[in-house]
Amino acid sequence: MTSQSHDRHYFDEMYAADPDPWRFRTSEYERAKYQASIAAINQRRYISGLEIGCSIGVLSGQVAPLCDTFLGLDISDQPLPSARAACAHLPAARFARMQVPQEWPGGCFDLIILSEVLYFLNAADIAMTSERIRASLLPAGRVLLVNWLGSQTDPQPGDVAADLFIDEAGLTLETRIRQPLYRLDLLRAEAFALQAVTPAE
Repeated sequence: MTSQSHDRHYFDEMYAADPDPWRFRTSEYERAKYQASIAAINQRRYISGLEIGCSIGVLSGQVAPLCDTFLGLDISDQPLPSARAACAHLPAARFARMQVPQEWPGGCFDLIILSEVLYFLNAADIAMTSERIRASLLPAGRVLLVNWLGSQTDPQPGDVAADLFIDEAGLTLETRIRQPLYRLDLLRAEAFALQAVTPAE
């Protein structure tokens, strides 16, 4: 494992060499993973969705229709025109460049997605990401983690990255799906408990 998170330059170089470096549009692996992701979250409608690492917007186009408002973030500017074009028919969808966790959007969310993102971060940045998410997650909000299990070096293995986040976040595990090439974890924040009020005498 390396000690540094991958930075903006790393991803800018990838997109300069190939506008769809992970074959989001054509990969059967990606198609099956997106299908499992949507199946995990589509039992309800969301007030405000956030996708960290939206890339060219293929998953965004499937998540945004489930949300009243949707924000996709990416560390690189380069894929964002493609993301905006892919979701041009979805007026609630917006996109912005931010380097998470050092940069973070305002507002609160009841759905936050990190699909194939965490293992690009070192342990300290994973911990900071979990803190940011806890602070902006609405009661009963959900966090979807998806992590590829193929790499052991980039800079965290997918299993290690997911476990680090879950240990730090203090959220309830709602669903876990493990496939040969990826792992999906759906976490939930607890709703506010109703407090009994004793009438004043």
